[in-house]
Amino acid sequence: MSQPTVATGVGLRSERGPILGAVMLSTALIALDSTILATAVPSVVRSLGGFSQFPWLFSIYVLAQAVSVPIYGKLSDQIGRKPIMLVGVGLFVLGSIFCTFAWSMSSLIIFRAVQGLGAGAIGPMGMTIIGDIYTVAERAKVQGYVASVWGVASVVGPALGGVFTDFVNWRAIFVINIPLGIIAAVMLVRRFKEDVTITRHKIDFSGAITLTFGASLIILGLLEGGVLWHWVSLPGIAIFAIGFLLLAIFVVIERHAAEPVLPGWAFTRRIFAGVYIASMAVGVLTLGLSSYVPMFVQEVLGTGALVAGFALAALTLGWPVAASQAGRIYLRIGFRNTGLIGGAFALVGAASLLLLGSGSSPIQVAVSCVVIGLGLGLIASPTLVAAQSVVTWQQRGVVTGTNMFARSMGSAVGTAVFGAVANASLGGHGSINDTNADGSLAISPVLLSHAVHQVFIGALAVAVIMVLAILVIPRQIRTAD
Repeated sequence: MSQPTVATGVGLRSERGPILGAVMLSTALIALDSTILATAVPSVVRSLGGFSQFPWLFSIYVLAQAVSVPIYGKLSDQIGRKPIMLVGVGLFVLGSIFCTFAWSMSSLIIFRAVQGLGAGAIGPMGMTIIGDIYTVAERAKVQGYVASVWGVASVVGPALGGVFTDFVNWRAIFVINIPLGIIAAVMLVRRFKEDVTITRHKIDFSGAITLTFGASLIILGLLEGGVLWHWVSLPGIAIFAIGFLLLAIFVVIERHAAEPVLPGWAFTRRIFAGVYIASMAVGVLTLGLSSYVPMFVQEVLGTGALVAGFALAALTLGWPVAASQAGRIYLRIGFRNTGLIGGAFALVGAASLLLLGSGSSPIQVAVSCVVIGLGLGLIASPTLVAAQSVVTWQQRGVVTGTNMFARSMGSAVGTAVFGAVANASLGGHGSINDTNADGSLAISPVLLSHAVHQVFIGALAVAVIMVLAILVIPRQIRTAD
C-alpha cells in the first residue's frame, strides 16, 4: 500500500514562513479560547442562568478535544495534514458562530463541544506540520515562536474577555474567532502544498466509537461523582464499569484492526511511554491548578478577580518563557536532561504550594505558579519533539496525536480528580458550588483553604510521577530525520 509523502517544495524557507504563520494564527484560536472565557463566566451565568452547569463549559471542551485527537492524528497520516487542519479550523469557527447565538447554558455547552472537536485537530496538526517541514535543530527556534503565541494569549485573553464583557457583550469573545479562523484557513489553502498519494483506507470506526464513549463515561463519572450521585451507588459504579469495559473492548479492537486509531507500536517503546505519561501529568497540573489557584486567591486570600487573574497568568506566562528557550537547551544537553530540569522546577513549585495559607500574599502564589510554569515549559516541547524525531512522516501524526490525547485526557481527568478531592475534604459542610446572595462561596475560608491544600498535595504527587516518567526516556535518542 502506497504511503502519503510530503512535497519537497515545502522545505524552502520562503514557503515555510507563511505556513508557520498560518499554524501560529490557528494556534492563536485555541490559545485565546483557553483564557478569554474564564473572565466572562459571571456575565454568561447572569445572562443564561445555570450556575451549577458552567463547569461543563470547560469540561466538555476538553473532553471533545481529547477523544478526537488520536482520530485526527491517524487520519492525517492517511490523507495529509492540510485537510485535517482545515476541518479543525472550520469546526472551531462554526462552533464559535453557534456560541454567539446560544440561548441557554445547555445550548452553549453543546456548542462548546463543537469548538472542542475543532481544537482536537488544530493543536496536534499544528505541531505535526512543524515536525514535517522543520528539522530537529530548526524546531528549537520554531517551538519558541509557537510558545510566544501562548504567552501573548495568556495576557491578551483575560484582558479581551474583560473588555468585551464590560463594554460590549460576552458573546463578542466568540465573534473574534471568526475572522482569525477565516484568515488562517485562507493562508493554509493558498500556501501549504502537500504532495499526498491518497489511497483507500479502512477507517477504524469501531475503535473510534468505543474510545470516545469509554473515555466520555469515565470522565463523566469523575466530574459528577459525589455531585449528582454518590460515589458508591448504582449510577456511580455502573458508569465506571461500562466505561472501563468499553476501553477494554477498544484495546481488543485495536489489536485486530487493519489500521488502528492508536496502533500498538505507539506504546511499545520506552520513549513513547515516558513521553505520554509526562504529557498526561502536564495536562493534570495545567488545568487542575488553573481551576483552583484563582479560587484560592479570591476566596481564601480575599482578593478580587483581577489579582487572582494575575496569579494565574504567572503560571501561563512561565510556560512559554521556558518553552522559547527549551530548544536551545535540548540541542546542547539532550531531551531527557532538559525534561529533568523542568521536572525539578515543577517539583519545587508544587512543593512551595504546600506552604501557602490564609496569611499568604498573592505574590507568593504567583511565584509558585511561575516556577511550575517554567518547569512545564521545559517538559512539554522537548518531550514532544523527542517523540516526533524517532518516527517517519507516515507515523508522526499518530505520535503527535497520541501525545496531545494524553495531555488532554490528563487535563480532563485532573480537573475531575482534584474536584473530587476538594469535595471530599469539604465533606458535609457544603459544596463549592453553593453561593451566598452576593455571589461569594457559602463556605468558610478556613475550610476552603484546607480543601485546596489537599489539591496542592495531589499536584505535588503528580509532579513526582512526571519526573519518574521523564526518567523512563532514554538518554540517547536516534532520530529518524
